[in-house]
Amino acid sequence: MIRPAIYTRPAKPLTIPVRARRDAPALALATVPEVIAVDRATECHITPDDVARRMVDYLGPVGDYLTLEPSAGTGQLARALIASGHSRNELTMIERHHKLAAPLHSIGPTLNRCFLDYADDVRGKVEFPRVIMNPPFRDVRKHIAAALTLLGRGGHDAPATLVALVPVTFDHPEAEHLETLPPDTFSTAQVHTKIIRIQRS
Repeated sequence: MIRPAIYTRPAKPLTIPVRARRDAPALALATVPEVIAVDRATECHITPDDVARRMVDYLGPVGDYLTLEPSAGTGQLARALIASGHSRNELTMIERHHKLAAPLHSIGPTLNRCFLDYADDVRGKVEFPRVIMNPPFRDVRKHIAAALTLLGRGGHDAPATLVALVPVTFDHPEAEHLETLPPDTFSTAQVHTKIIRIQRS
């Protein structure tokens, strides 16, 4: 037989000791790195940040130079230009692929068209004292040739300067070889590359 006493409440209320709870430290918000997905059909090989910075340095000192980036891609070279003090208002970016061109408008003036067609249209009408480019490797000769038709001092005393990232096999009689890049500079392209500069007085 069960005793009724075991169902009765104790005379004193039960107390459970609880330690003072300290405020938990605020959690730091994790920053997710920007993921840039590039369709292989674009032939866009993203210039690493450190390489882009050096290419900008090779252009020469900051000034009121109209600057052309003929194959703007994801805007790496344009960002490096602006970060070094160049004005976005003097920068013209050309990018033929819609998905790549759309975000570039937040960086600076962008034309969504083929650079080779653009060069044909404006040749003799505009001069760019500065050109910085990472052209499609497959058509590198056509793109460099087109860019050189737009290269001019534009009223400046300093020489007009083109800096380009090209395959090591590219050669041009006016090109100064500035540096050879490591073989793993572009993980998506099995192409050894270098940086060149062409200056015209």
